[in-house]
Amino acid sequence: MKTLLYKNTKISYSDSGTGNTIVFLHGFLENKKMWKDYIDFFSEKYRVITIDLLGHGESDPLGYVHEMEDNANAINEVLENLKIEKATIVGHSMGGYVGLAFAELYPKKIQKLVLLNSTSREDSAEKKLNRTRAIKAVKQNYISFVSLAIANLFSENNRTRLAEQIEKVKEQALKTPLQGIVASLEGMKIRKDREWLLKENRFPVLLILGKKDPVLNYNETISQIEDTTAELVSFEDGHMSQIENKEELKTVLQHFFE
Repeated sequence: MKTLLYKNTKISYSDSGTGNTIVFLHGFLENKKMWKDYIDFFSEKYRVITIDLLGHGESDPLGYVHEMEDNANAINEVLENLKIEKATIVGHSMGGYVGLAFAELYPKKIQKLVLLNSTSREDSAEKKLNRTRAIKAVKQNYISFVSLAIANLFSENNRTRLAEQIEKVKEQALKTPLQGIVASLEGMKIRKDREWLLKENRFPVLLILGKKDPVLNYNETISQIEDTTAELVSFEDGHMSQIENKEELKTVLQHFFE
């Protein structure tokens, strides 16, 4: 793993393979280890970068609010350091919010964007309230909050089938420092609505959703790509398509990258 400093804060990343660059961005409570199978698969043909977002994995927290723009600027720092001029970004959940922020801040550097179980829309009033409740809950009982939050990302029918994988995700999630969790919740709560980026059709967009996603309302999320050139791929499972639908997702991404 490699590191650099962004605003005197350590950012950890990996860099594998050669060719056109694909950047994989993990979601809330995850880290770059989430993408190991995807690195192995795609680095045979592409240069694959994975980055720990602020306060996750081996990247340090930066203050008390991690705005999506802060993460986007940290990603740009990594790409600048590696002399990468253009990249395709795959962002899972919160990673998708960061990918959209990057696309707005650095429009010339984005080749394609994959929103994996993610949305371009800002939080609703209810969702903001839930973020505030989550901040209170994680401060009161860190282990309980993290364990429950991870299990609730999977569709109900997969919670038994994928029990072993879910435990591994929990194990990694429990390495996330409290400050990183709170700062990310605060940042997601105040993030901008970026649906306009999809409407402008400036670069190819692929939206990948789970029909039984406990976090994102499937029908509501689809509506944001009406009258756009964005492609839609739907799986029958939950919020963790990179685990619940691993092999199908690899095929879908491979096709989109070409």
